[in-house]
Amino acid sequence: MIFTDSPEMLEVRAKKSLRDAHVAYAKAHPELLIGGGLKPAPDQDFCGALWVVEANAKSDIEELVKNDPFYVPEYRSFEIFTWGKILEDQTVTL
Repeated sequence: MIFTDSPEMLEVRAKKSLRDAHVAYAKAHPELLIGGGLKPAPDQDFCGALWVVEANAKSDIEELVKNDPFYVPEYRSFEIFTWGKILEDQTVTL
């Protein structure tokens, strides 16, 4: 899934207590395989995030997002995509 942040989300990101709660939340959900913030360039501010999630239903993913302490719907939107892996016989460790 791809998250798109408004500039106001930077203020949310700056709150250590929310960031710590967000990290703890992510660690408590093994279906969130990998995730992290997105920037247009290394020296620019965060503008969103990317999560790779393994789930059985779209509603499970929506609940995962909506219960995340970092999800502030006024400042962050998200889109859920299904990924079709081209090299299905290959694995990768990130």
